[in-house]
Amino acid sequence: MVIQNQGFLQDGPVPFQQIADILVKINALNIGAYSIFLGQVRADVLEEKKVKYIEYSSYPQMVEAEMKKILDHCFSLYSDIEFVHVVHSTGIVKAGELSLLVIVGCGHRKESFKAVETIVELIKERLPVWKKEYFSDDSYIWTQNK
Repeated sequence: MVIQNQGFLQDGPVPFQQIADILVKINALNIGAYSIFLGQVRADVLEEKKVKYIEYSSYPQMVEAEMKKILDHCFSLYSDIEFVHVVHSTGIVKAGELSLLVIVGCGHRKESFKAVETIVELIKERLPVWKKEYFSDDSYIWTQNK
């Protein structure tokens, strides 16, 4: 198994080119399936105000420790995992931009589907990253993952 991350947090949005760059660098001939999750900031409307951007904040040392626990748990559940790469944005991410990237490579597709879903759910449940949603009128609210 390979975890490619240098760190799990990245300032600003995840550019689409970064996804291609990661995939091009993988040289694992035993991977038969990649599952990719892309989390995008939605332009939700709440009380007639549209989300303009989300400002993400985190506790980096806790994120690193918790991501390692999440990945260790997933490796114990899915023995077919060969590759994992996770990036979560911090700072400002505008509506329509990507804030979360999870790539899982496995020997077989079913394991890759299950593993990427498990990782995303555990990130939403346990990762110490907080969201402040800013609206078109510059008001904001703190939100929780659902």
